[in-house]
Amino acid sequence: MRMTTSSSVGAGLVVLVATVCLLLPAATRAQLQVGFYNTSCPNAEALVRQAVAAAFANNSGIAAGLIRLHFHDCFVRGCDASVLLSVNPGGGKTEREAPPNNPSLRGFEVVDAAKAAIERSCPRTVSCADILAFAARDSVNLTGNVFYQVPAGRRDGNVSKEGDALKNLPGPNNTATGLIDGFAAKNLTAEEMVVLSGSHTIGRSHCDSFLFKNRERLANGTISPAYQALLEALCPPTTNQFTPNTTEIDLSTPTVLDNNYYKLLPLNLGLHFSDDQLIRNATTAPNVAAFAANETLWKEKFISAMIKMGRIEVNTGAQGEVRLNCSIVNAPSSSTGIEMLLPGTSDDRADEVATS
Repeated sequence: MRMTTSSSVGAGLVVLVATVCLLLPAATRAQLQVGFYNTSCPNAEALVRQAVAAAFANNSGIAAGLIRLHFHDCFVRGCDASVLLSVNPGGGKTEREAPPNNPSLRGFEVVDAAKAAIERSCPRTVSCADILAFAARDSVNLTGNVFYQVPAGRRDGNVSKEGDALKNLPGPNNTATGLIDGFAAKNLTAEEMVVLSGSHTIGRSHCDSFLFKNRERLANGTISPAYQALLEALCPPTTNQFTPNTTEIDLSTPTVLDNNYYKLLPLNLGLHFSDDQLIRNATTAPNVAAFAANETLWKEKFISAMIKMGRIEVNTGAQGEVRLNCSIVNAPSSSTGIEMLLPGTSDDRADEVATS
């Protein structure tokens, strides 16, 4: 399948990103900025890119994992890296232990590698939430051959609860109406929901996410019988949350971020019930048809939606902290004194720690 090159959409993306920024309220635009670390840590994005590229060279599937990791972070408590926490200071299980995330989420080690490299270069400066947003962007670039600028300035949260993930994350068994409502709760439109669902064109899914619901689809005639037979052969009859068996979500081009996902849906080859729902709903079906017919259109809208998603309920300024280790919150003596540098401030402040 033909891939869209960066040159074919580059000019449009520049205009698109500028338009998105202009449409945002002035207060929101001031919170996150492209080039936020230009002065305080000018090589931050390059170090993240290097970590992602190294992991991708070893396993191309990590790109889908990082995009999903960013999505699952932003939909729960906003884009604050709460999904990366392995310990909840308040007690109880964390987001990453919740069934929608465990054991399917991956990419944590890539974020950790990028964070370690950045800490060596610019200590106490770059948030884990921004690293995750950069890593997702770089994954889009590696699989879709398009690049976009990521507004930064997020701060890391210090709460991560399993219940929040269960409440906020859209699931593979959601109806179209449920998906629309869930995305609307995060200020994303029905079209943006369909756009972001297109990230399913890369990556894999565990048997527990599709097998049993697809038996209902088979009875209703909304999944190819041959496809379901392949899935039944792949998955053991004792399938559960921790069954390791997986399959590609996009049968044809599973490692390329393209519009093939939308082309498979009318053929009854959507892997999840939620994927299939997009063509069964009067609001979303026209979007599927439009994106199946025009890959450039979808990529432009995908980038816009990724940028908008990356702004969900962010911590900025004095809110939150800049974690020293992405999987645990800072010790009290550290978290009270780490300040995220504002654009244009001196590098001399990078190591400042309050003495209070």
